Formats: sequence, structure tokens, C-alpha cells
Amino acid sequence: MAMKNPFKTTLIAPCGMNCAICMAFLREKNRCGGCRNPDRKCHINCTISACEKVRGKFCSPSCGEYPCKQLSHLDKRYRNKYGMSMLENLEAIRKNGIREFVKTERERWTCTTCGGTIDVHHRRCSACGKERK
Repeated sequence: MAMKNPFKTTLIAPCGMNCAICMAFLREKNRCGGCRNPDRKCHINCTISACEKVRGKFCSPSCGEYPCKQLSHLDKRYRNKYGMSMLENLEAIRKNGIREFVKTERERWTCTTCGGTIDVHHRRCSACGKERK
């Protein structure tokens, strides 16, 4: 059974991805611990998390290359395929702080039927399977 409401600040990746809604984090078998966790499974060689300018924080406009080619490509792919934007997430974190961002994400990605977490990649609840509109 999938966990309910795993939303926390430590699950927000440097690129702005909320790992709590990622299929790799939500799956039962071979589960990823999130981008900031040493046991992360997806994107082990991620150039964004490995970036010297990020250093455990978030991509930011204070970087002369923001948004870099990798972040721009990732953002475009997620906007088109999944209706979510890393750049919008990063802007919300900068504007309102990480705690407010996580609170908003919890509201946005919690299933209204069972309280489980919506999987951004499959657009359905990881607990009950209800599709997200």
C-alpha cells in the first residue's frame, strides 16, 4: 500500500521537482529515496544535483547560467508531458519559502478521495488509482 502524504521539505529537489509526487518515489519495489537522499535511484548521474553552484540548495537566478540548458530542458519536458513546471516551483519557493511551497504541494497533489498522493507521471492516485483531472 502506498504511503499517504509524504510531503516534506527534504523531498524538494534542487531543480524544483517535488520527489513526493514522482513515480520512482511512490512505487513499492526498488523505491527511490528522493533526489536529496543518498539512496536515490533515478537520475543517479543528474547534472543538476551534481552542479557545484547548487551545493545542496536550489537552482536560482543568482546563478549566471540560470536557467541552465539542463533545467530548461527538464522544465519544458515536464510542462508538456505532465503539466508541471520546475521553474514555477523554484519561483514559488523563492517567493513564499520552502514550507509554504510544501504546504501548497500537499494541497495540490493529495487525492481528494482517499488522501493518497497523486503520481505526477501517471496522473492518478498512487493509493486508490483515481485519475487526476
